[in-house]
Amino acid sequence: MTRADRDLVAALRAELAAVDPSRPCDRAAESAGLGPALSTREAAVARLAVRLGRGTEAGRLLGDRRLLGDRRLLGDRRRAKHLRVPESGESGASPAFDWPAAADHCRLAYLRGRFLARGSLSLAGARTHLEFVVDADEAPRLAAWLAEADLPASWRVRRGRGVVTWKSADTVGTFLRRIGAGAALLELEARQVSRALRGELNRVLNAESANLQRAVSAAGRQLEAIDRLSADGRLAVQPYTVRLVADARRETPESTLGELAERLSLHRSAVQRALERLERLALHDDEGAGRRRAARSRRGRPLTRAVEA
Repeated sequence: MTRADRDLVAALRAELAAVDPSRPCDRAAESAGLGPALSTREAAVARLAVRLGRGTEAGRLLGDRRLLGDRRLLGDRRRAKHLRVPESGESGASPAFDWPAAADHCRLAYLRGRFLARGSLSLAGARTHLEFVVDADEAPRLAAWLAEADLPASWRVRRGRGVVTWKSADTVGTFLRRIGAGAALLELEARQVSRALRGELNRVLNAESANLQRAVSAAGRQLEAIDRLSADGRLAVQPYTVRLVADARRETPESTLGELAERLSLHRSAVQRALERLERLALHDDEGAGRRRAARSRRGRPLTRAVEA
């Protein structure tokens, strides 16, 4: 990811961590989602754990400093890169969360905590990838719960860990919106729309460029054929429509088939057949042989050179 993408992901996670549930049941559910023995580098997640009533090593160290009068201890804590937030009275598996009996708002609070504790979001290139890295036995359960919340996700075991994954930008956006993301999510969606528009614009420009190159190449072949037929006198004996199209092509070499048809008040298919006839005649001195060869080519038969008896 680029630095801008990383900053956006960090802002989004900080915004989610700043959500302060008002219901006690939501606070308990989000605390359960954070899980026991939370280790994090993010100050916003650590502050969330403190708001939810979780004890922290920083708090214990601060208490020890006050008791011992050692001012260097707090400075050591500030220089540390990790913060471990254990659940009071627990140090083992994730605290139980009764998903079937929980209300929808409790479920979303739990998922918000699980994302902050075990989730990661990647915005590399034009792809959006969100995954939860959990214990192997938790992955199928979490995927089933997400499916019940109309957020189906795939899961697998990778290096002994369970990985629950979303690769759809729409599903990721719906999930983040439901768990409380706001301004950062709007910025993320704006970037996705901008990338989609740039991609569509590039496809349109590439298609137009290819069409223009083909039109220029075809017009060059047609003008060469018209000049050859005019030089040997065969153009003058062609039907009126063919001669009319040939004159129009000479006058406006840059015109498309549709523009020629509109100018001559003819159907586009008639103009196309006339130009194809001119090219075919220029390639073959014998008009009948040229027509027969073109018919064989359209039927997919191999072309063979006629041998005179």
